[in-house]
Amino acid sequence: MATTVKDSSSPSTPPGQRTILYREAINEALREEMRRDSSIFLMGEGIGERGGSYKVTLDLLKEFGPKRVIDTPIAEASFTGAGVGAAITGMRPVVEILFIDFAMLAMDQIINQAAKVNFMTGGQGHVPLVVRTQGGAGNGLAAQHSQSLEALFYHIPGLKVVTPSTPYDAKGLLKASLRQNDPVIFIEHKLLYMTRGPVPTGDYAVELGQADVKRPGNDVTIIAWSGMVSRSLAAAETLAQEGIDAEVLDLRTLVPLDREKVLESVRKTDRVVIVQEAVRRGGVASDIASIIQAEAFDYLDSPIEIVAGKNTPIPYNLALESACVPQTTDILAAAKRAVYAT
Repeated sequence: MATTVKDSSSPSTPPGQRTILYREAINEALREEMRRDSSIFLMGEGIGERGGSYKVTLDLLKEFGPKRVIDTPIAEASFTGAGVGAAITGMRPVVEILFIDFAMLAMDQIINQAAKVNFMTGGQGHVPLVVRTQGGAGNGLAAQHSQSLEALFYHIPGLKVVTPSTPYDAKGLLKASLRQNDPVIFIEHKLLYMTRGPVPTGDYAVELGQADVKRPGNDVTIIAWSGMVSRSLAAAETLAQEGIDAEVLDLRTLVPLDREKVLESVRKTDRVVIVQEAVRRGGVASDIASIIQAEAFDYLDSPIEIVAGKNTPIPYNLALESACVPQTTDILAAAKRAVYAT
């Protein structure tokens, strides 16, 4: 029986643990859950013999065979639709969409089918589907392979949206996602696959909807998710050298959103910075800001700061790419504005 972790910080010391890569943590979660539940199978482009473009599914074909690790054609709409159908009939498919940008080809299947079945059947039907994909800028992959599109799925009732930032969270959240009865959009970040972190050797799952305080603090709350968590932590360390004690809150899942943890932190620090890699317009940060404005306005000692990507497609040029998404210096500047506001 797995232990479900409801609200614990990612471990920083290694008793009973080892340090592994983010991509290895995801691989372990898939392997362990496929051993536990024979209804889980994988579909995606190049996930079998190649082990996936980011080697997340490495060697799974050897253990589980071609009926459970299925290499698909370059046809996102078709194999995502097949996954939805399989989930409706009781299987637990994991559909890998290589880049989140390519999910646009399967939006009807995800939004109009998978997200609606439970509601339209009066709770009798379920779609236990996990769509694994990766987003974010990095490595100069240009405008069609670098977007942060979590807000599109955040907007849709019936979908859960998961955005892990560490190997510990990636494994625990994926295991929890694979045990859900409703569709989950599991968004990894391309720059995180080669990052390392401590992961327990035993079985565990991290409950969806539980934010995690990655760094406690009292002067300002920095709210982030996915690839922006590490940059927020780096900013917090620099702030500490200047006498500013920043709390870094990793949302971990956007749907369900841990509103109470957000409000608790803001009520403690009285100042907040929300960091998203996605473009500023119509983003998740704006919705979180509206929640804080409505439910914790009297606690705020300064305006809510939002640090976000520029409203432009991501350029191929690496210098221009960096200029279009939040950097540690941007988070630092926003936190200082919040703290020193009069």
